Amino acid sequence: MVRINGNDIEHMEGKSIAEYLKEAGYDVKRVAVERNGVIVPKKSYEEVVITEADTIEVVSFVGGG
Repeated sequence: MVRINGNDIEHMEGKSIAEYLKEAGYDVKRVAVERNGVIVPKKSYEEVVITEADTIEVVSFVGGG
C-alpha cells in the first residue's frame, strides 16, 4: 500500500508518477510532487516508479488574488 496525500492507496505500486497523476485527474503543469520527503523534478515523472514503501504528497497550485 502506498500513502498518497495522507491516504493509504492500494494498487499503485509499479505505476509511474505520471500515470498516477493522469489517473487521478491532476494537471501535471499545476502540481508539485514530493516522494519520501524529496521533490521529484517534473522531467522525472515518467521515470519514477511508485513502490509499496513510498509516501507521496501532491500539491496543486491554485491561482487567485
